[in-house]
Amino acid sequence: MADHDWILTFFLSFRSETLVCVPWNWPSRRVPATNLYMEESRRYFQSCCQRVLRQRDNLFSATNLTHYLALKGLDLQLLKEDLSSIGLLDLESINSHVLASIDIIIQLLHKLLSNTLDNNDSAIYLDKGYSTALLSGNVEGFNMETIKKRISHHATGLFGEHRGKKSCHLMVTVGREGASTEMLIPNLLKAGADVIRINCAHDNLTIWSEIIRIVKYNCQMLEKPCRILMDLAGTKLRTQSLRTYLNIVKISPKKDSEGNVIFSALVWLCCDGCDPPAHLYPNAIICIKKSFFNKLKTGETLDFVDARGRKRFLRVLKKSPSLANYGCMAECLQTTYIKVGTELLVKKKRRKISGQVLKIPAVKLFIRLKVGDLLTIFKSSFMSTNEFGITALASKVITCSDHLHDLVEVGEPIAFDDGKIQGKIKEKCLSSISVLITHASPKGSKLRAGKSINVPKSKIQFKGLSQKDLIDLDFVGANADMVGFSFIRDVAELVFLQHELEKRNLQNLGIILKVETKDGLQRLPSLLFQAMQSSNPVGVMIARGDLMVECGWDKLGDIQEEILSICSAAHIPVIWATQVLESLIKFGFPTRAEITDVAAAMR
Repeated sequence: MADHDWILTFFLSFRSETLVCVPWNWPSRRVPATNLYMEESRRYFQSCCQRVLRQRDNLFSATNLTHYLALKGLDLQLLKEDLSSIGLLDLESINSHVLASIDIIIQLLHKLLSNTLDNNDSAIYLDKGYSTALLSGNVEGFNMETIKKRISHHATGLFGEHRGKKSCHLMVTVGREGASTEMLIPNLLKAGADVIRINCAHDNLTIWSEIIRIVKYNCQMLEKPCRILMDLAGTKLRTQSLRTYLNIVKISPKKDSEGNVIFSALVWLCCDGCDPPAHLYPNAIICIKKSFFNKLKTGETLDFVDARGRKRFLRVLKKSPSLANYGCMAECLQTTYIKVGTELLVKKKRRKISGQVLKIPAVKLFIRLKVGDLLTIFKSSFMSTNEFGITALASKVITCSDHLHDLVEVGEPIAFDDGKIQGKIKEKCLSSISVLITHASPKGSKLRAGKSINVPKSKIQFKGLSQKDLIDLDFVGANADMVGFSFIRDVAELVFLQHELEKRNLQNLGIILKVETKDGLQRLPSLLFQAMQSSNPVGVMIARGDLMVECGWDKLGDIQEEILSICSAAHIPVIWATQVLESLIKFGFPTRAEITDVAAAMR
């Protein structure tokens, strides 16, 4: 009975001082329950919860989060062992209803000490766990049924109602392929997607508008509701455009052994050097004047004399509405050599129009890196893209923002593309950085423009929303249901976003806090307290790509559980992101690890 005594004393002490809880990251985690540093804890709790008072709908969630943080601030290992020894569940399952659960435990312990626990009680508590008994209990107006409804209400406010018998929502990221592939989005909606995510770090307003138009049209036609999340690009280092230009390019259709054309060669015709969509793989890219490009129509032929003096033609294929302003695909049925300055001629009904080939960008816009390679990263201000010669790709050269050069030091680790490629900074000079590649796939890993760069041990401090983010926020507010705050690090950044939303009268726009930095992880409780002060629905995304690079792959499992526990305590819905079912996407069949990963996410 002595074990029961001390457990009861612990919970009674905690229960009597729940309004004076231990703050998050309290210096000493081994604090007796009877000594909770009363005055400082009281001030901490009041400062957290009083700020949420104007949003009373969130006050209970903020209070429960504080109770959770108070328990996490104590060394509970011995308590967990003793609870288990008398048949009670551990404390990991009470995150969403801390105080109600503790009250039930206290009632049970009173019965155990007074020997009044009957068989029915034992069956409820010992076989099914004490959470079942909460259904009939009412603690300060919040029983378990009310708490479940509150959690569901928060998720529904952000993502909408569940479709059918699904217990979770399914989010799919869509890029420019969604605008140019006619059946992609309707097929996704039919398969169960109920949130479409657009990453503002890629593409442009034209592409985003077309994706959103297609989503809304198909939602109406299929009678399947779907919400839209748009992530602001945030302050993130990325590899910049890697471009080499050719004087001449050979274009060859695929032929069989007898010389018959099996597949025509594809040519991306564009203006302003715009790249083709990621899902299209042209044999060549040709830049022409915008005035000439705008006059081209589907089915027209462009006649020209190639570099060998032979007459050849290109036929314009279907122009997608979203891509029509800057590029389209054309086909070539004969082997040809096109050089810069080649005259292209289009026959119209009453006249002929002509245009010249201005540039021929190299199609292979990536470099392949293997372990032991030396990668050179030039300052973008030092090396213009036109200065790359035709051998640049073989020289392992990329460009990046000058910030990277200014803030890293020799010897620091560096990672690219969410950690797929890793290296160590070997040398730093006036205009460039040399990186020794220490990790890549055995056959070599491709590094393209626009891929992430992480330097976990550097003192890089990008904060707040960029000017691009603020411009994009106007579009997001007018077209999306949620805005994703990428790389959020502290409360001041969230306050700034809330102020910008208030200025735009966007109090109902959902906010997704993307946890992908060490600072964001450490300050997550404070960020949630701040988020609950506004009327905007809020959710958290576990952005496992950057988070793994920042914190280390060996810690990712524990970090995921920590984020889930904190959000459960705050009744905040969570998005489980990055490489979910990636093998299913690439190879048509998921790995066993991915299946269990998804099962854990659904729970």
